Order: sequence, then structure tokens, then C-alpha cells
Amino acid sequence: MISKTPTLGDIFLSFFRLGLTAFGGPAMVAEIRKMAVGEKGWLSEASFRDGAGLCQMIPGATAMQAAAYVGLRVRGMGGGACSFIGFALPAGLLMLLLSFLYARAHALPAIVSVFNGLQVVVVAIVANATLTFGRTWLKDWQGVLVASAAAVMFGFGIHPIVAILTAGLCGLGFYHRQTFPVTAAADGTDSYSLKPLIWILLAVALAFMLLYLFQRRFFELAFLMAKVDLFAFGGGFSSLPLMFNEVVHVRGWVDSLTFLDGIALGQITPGPIVITATFIGYMRYGLPGGIIATVAIFLPSFLIIAGLVPYYDRLRSSPLFNRALRGILYSFVGLLLSVTIRFGMKVPWEAIRILLACGTFAALFFKVRLIYPVLAGIAVSLLFL
Repeated sequence: MISKTPTLGDIFLSFFRLGLTAFGGPAMVAEIRKMAVGEKGWLSEASFRDGAGLCQMIPGATAMQAAAYVGLRVRGMGGGACSFIGFALPAGLLMLLLSFLYARAHALPAIVSVFNGLQVVVVAIVANATLTFGRTWLKDWQGVLVASAAAVMFGFGIHPIVAILTAGLCGLGFYHRQTFPVTAAADGTDSYSLKPLIWILLAVALAFMLLYLFQRRFFELAFLMAKVDLFAFGGGFSSLPLMFNEVVHVRGWVDSLTFLDGIALGQITPGPIVITATFIGYMRYGLPGGIIATVAIFLPSFLIIAGLVPYYDRLRSSPLFNRALRGILYSFVGLLLSVTIRFGMKVPWEAIRILLACGTFAALFFKVRLIYPVLAGIAVSLLFL
């Protein structure tokens, strides 16, 4: 139960402070729980646990959606918007600043050395995500088959969304006999109003229409990032194959190594890895592009969590949804594996880079907080690369 109803300002400031140190992506869910349940008493443990489960089931950045869920439960749509924006703002602002500096100084020798090392660190990070997701999700031969098929499809140039949808159909077929328990409804869903969400959706539709009519290039950027977020099941890392394919292969906005640099900057900043979208938008269209890409990559996550909170119990008990979701999650293991291989092929491997990659992978495997391998990679790069 909520011990005290906070003001919207309290919610915003609490999540803004948390967002300043939000390193580690999905690991920040535990920090959100610590604040919202343990320190503030805004939610009960059971309510937060239900929200964390919902965030893992739907597409989008898990930690961002967990922040929105807390605000939604505590103060409705206004609270959700305050917690979501407050949590994302530090990462967005810092990424804009780093993108500005990168665009002007990335050719300097010291900066080149840093990113030569960080590219290797990123390969290790994505490889670790592949291993982690694989160990978590691949429990039977069907999962291995779906993941392998997705990797092969992506490797041969088939669009990742096609692989994801195919995997969802495989999940429906492979697990058609499996049932899922019916759960009791969570407290507070009856009083939750969707009217503000409808107004937000209308405003978003109007904004996209205006961009389409008057700024077609910004519409393309916003639509692309929103599409990436809509298909990013399993958290921020699952967005990488989609973004990589669209930005590097389909549109050629940046090359593979520049994309790796964007991911590296995303690891220096707090917040989810999808903040790489800010870098892509800035490199393509400057400050307006960075802002539009940031809003577009996070907006679907908020709209989805806001729309599904009242229907979570029905959703998690749906056999069709759970079967399709299982296949989709399997596909992201294969897609991440394929991206790891592609990233690795772009890096000029030598002894120091191999050691740096192995050290980063080992640190992450043993649960060292992500920021420390990244900082170590910067130091090694400055000294030896």
C-alpha cells in the first residue's frame, strides 16, 4: 500500500536523481524497486513485482517502463509522465552533449584511441547480452531452433522484423498445447482512467502527421525509432539488431564503426542502451534530430505501458500472447548473436584488443557493474591504443 501520495514534483525529482546514476540498463529495475517500495513506500512489493513482470513481457526499455509503471500506479497518467521523463532526462541531455563533442572531436588522436578500445568493449557487452539472454530463455530444442533460424535469416539479409514475426508464429505452433495460469486482478486497475492516454495518442498522431507534411526527413527518423522500440521485446539490447539494420544497412546513415561508437557513448551515459538513438539522430540531423530521435525511441514504451496497466492480468494469462512471446524472445537471442558476429568482424583484432574484450566479457559475466568495464576500457585505450 502507498504510505503517502507524492506530488508530481516529488515523483519527477526522485526519478531524475535516480536517472543520474542509472547505469546498467535492466539492472536499474532493482534500484527503482528499492526507492519506490523500500525508501518511499509508494507501492507494495506485490504491486511492483506485477509491474516488473509486465515490463518484461512487452516491447521497450524495461527500466524506463518500470519507472513509468511506478508513476502510473501512484498518480495516474500525470505521475507516469513525470517518472518516465524524469528518469530519461539525464541520459538524453548527456547523450546530446556527448554527440555534440563527438561530432567535433572524434578525429583527434586521443579520441580515436578511446573509441578504438570502446568498440571492442561494445562487442564484449553485446556478446555477454547474447549469452545472458540465451541462458535465460533457451530451455529446449525448439528455442535453440528458433534462435538459430533468426540468426541465419538476419545473416542472409532478411529484415529483423520478418524474423521476429516468423519466430512469433513458431511459438504459437511449438507451444500450442501449453496452458498458462489465470491470475487474480491487481489492485487499483478499476480506477485507472485511459482518457488522458487517448488525448496523448491524438497529440502524437497529429505530431507525426505534421512532420509527414512539412518535415518528411524528421518524420522518417521519428517513425524509424518508434518502430524499433515497438519491436524491442526483451529490453533495450533487443533493439540493437533492428536499429543496426535500419540505420547502417537499409539507410546508410552511419557506418558500422560509427554505430559502435554510438553504443559506446550510450554505455558512458546513464540510462538504457536505446539512448544510442539520440546519437544517430544527432549525427544525421544535428540537435533537432537528436531530440526527435530521443522522444521517438522512448514514446512507444510509455504508451504501451500506460495502455496495458489496466489489462495486465488478462494479458499475462493469454495463451496466445505467451506462446507468441516465447518465440519472439528466442529470436532475439539469434539476432543478438548475428549482431555480435557482425560487430566483431568490423574490429581490427590484435593482442591488446583481444585481452580487453576478454576482460570486459569476464567482468560482465561475474556481474561487475557495467560502468566499471567501460571506464577500464577508456583507460586501457588511452594507454595502449
